[in-house]
Amino acid sequence: MEYRDKLVLAPMVRVGTLPFRLLAAEYGADITYGEEIIDHKLVKCERKVNEYIGCTDFVEKGTDLVVFRTCPLEKSQVVFQIGTSDAVRALTAAQLVCKDVAAIDINMGCPKSFSISGGMGAALLSKPELIHDILTTLKRNLDIPITCKIRLLKSSQDTVELARRIEKTGVSALAVHGRRVADRPRDPAKWSEIANVVSSLSIPVIANGDVFEYDDFKRIKVATGASSVMVARGALWNASIFSPEGKLHWEEVKREYVRKSILWDNDVKSTKHTLKEMIMHYSSLELPEGKGVIKSENLADIAKLYGEEKYYKLVNANRSFVNGSTENSLSCQSNSLLT
Repeated sequence: MEYRDKLVLAPMVRVGTLPFRLLAAEYGADITYGEEIIDHKLVKCERKVNEYIGCTDFVEKGTDLVVFRTCPLEKSQVVFQIGTSDAVRALTAAQLVCKDVAAIDINMGCPKSFSISGGMGAALLSKPELIHDILTTLKRNLDIPITCKIRLLKSSQDTVELARRIEKTGVSALAVHGRRVADRPRDPAKWSEIANVVSSLSIPVIANGDVFEYDDFKRIKVATGASSVMVARGALWNASIFSPEGKLHWEEVKREYVRKSILWDNDVKSTKHTLKEMIMHYSSLELPEGKGVIKSENLADIAKLYGEEKYYKLVNANRSFVNGSTENSLSCQSNSLLT
């Protein structure tokens, strides 16, 4: 995977599922990160080819819980992000998915309690030796690119020193979120401190922070000198931010997300979470649409709410037909439904 001059979808909890990744890619994202998945959870999974949907699932053993879903359409661009605090466990988890993804990323920037309480995410920023152990172990044992994503440390010099240590592990790229752990989303991203990292490294740096319009991709690249640019909230609110022709109306983008969620049988809780995030940015959950999403219990309810009942029935009828046919593949049928 090449990390220069790329537009990148950031990893987002409960959002970076297959439908949203494919949506972003359709609008122009070159690289799409999945949401962080904890190594403890992944090592309890088994890989299953889901011929009914046309995808590959990593399912928690003994349950029907799909922890990660991918498909051949995104094989060349999807990055699997692992939350870990142990090199051996990280490798075990990565080995399960490495043949189905384009790269493995280690999350070293998440400030959420579920991540840092286990010594993962941003908790790793203060443990350079452990960072080195994890990254070198993955690099030594895997044949796909290894990357990581960090936040700024207390001082710019500290960030640069850590970035240099990371570079020495042989990673293919480093993503830098221009905020510190204590910063909130409303605090401006510090592009100048990302620039300090860029000027100190020879590997590609992916700049992240305060990208909300297509023009911001160029602005942050000029300001930081970064090789590529990553966007989170700007893409969540309107995934067509990746389109050089300009953003589509959010209602159109939202409807396409609903269709992809139906097509790929996305978890309804994830679908509802993403829709609510979109609605809250442009409207209110107190209006009929928001209340309808909250009350929805399954994808059929979502389809009805957004006037996609015909599409929902078509997708499921098509699956039933393909499932009983030896001459067709669901992935081909799914591709035709996407267009």
